[in-house]
Amino acid sequence: MLGKQFVKTLINADANIVVADYNLEAADEVCNALVSQGVKSSTLMAASVNIVDKESLQKLIEDSINRFGCISGVVNTAYPRNANYGRKFEDVEFKDFCENTNLNLGGYFLTSQVFAEYFSKSLGGDIINISSIYGVIAPKFEIYDNTPMTMPVEYAVIKSGLIHLGQYIAKYYRGKNVRINTVSPGGIFDNQHESFVSQYNKHCNSVGMLSPEDIANVVSFIFSGASNGISGQNIVIDDGFTL
Repeated sequence: MLGKQFVKTLINADANIVVADYNLEAADEVCNALVSQGVKSSTLMAASVNIVDKESLQKLIEDSINRFGCISGVVNTAYPRNANYGRKFEDVEFKDFCENTNLNLGGYFLTSQVFAEYFSKSLGGDIINISSIYGVIAPKFEIYDNTPMTMPVEYAVIKSGLIHLGQYIAKYYRGKNVRINTVSPGGIFDNQHESFVSQYNKHCNSVGMLSPEDIANVVSFIFSGASNGISGQNIVIDDGFTL
């Protein structure tokens, strides 16, 4: 959901876009849908990538350069997880916890590492990782009462780790024109349980649950020249939910 909106918003900002997904067919679908809406196919490229495979990430960089000449930024919205992800805390198996944090946080680490090295040896570039408000605060478990939903412990660990990962990389590559920032959205409306939406919105200011466009506009801003000076930051977009 977020990735598709990021592509639409950045295309409108005249960017060339590589849509990379573990499932190449899914990436093709996004590109084909945009072309059917009038977007020039010359501005889009679909690619397959495995974010826990260094060679796959390096090939993505090579293929992107071959198509567009250079890369100026990457945004990671991947959300890999195994079949047991999302269990209640007391039911989480240790092997599942390790596998899910490795797939997600580990994959974001590897993607950031590979792209940071590329940017440091080229003309520089931006890395944006998508975290969450639950990387900033403890979950508000009460908003899940009387719903089938919960907040997985892996999610909280992964998202908090992403924030510090961004700070670490920003400082490590200081002076090398590698800029990395983290975006931490609040809840995004996706036809969730009515009770959950109502309880969630009580913690907000005036907007309540967000739309994908709300997050995409901030990503576009970070990639633009208007965001000069913003580096190593975690940008929270939550209509006051974390207050």
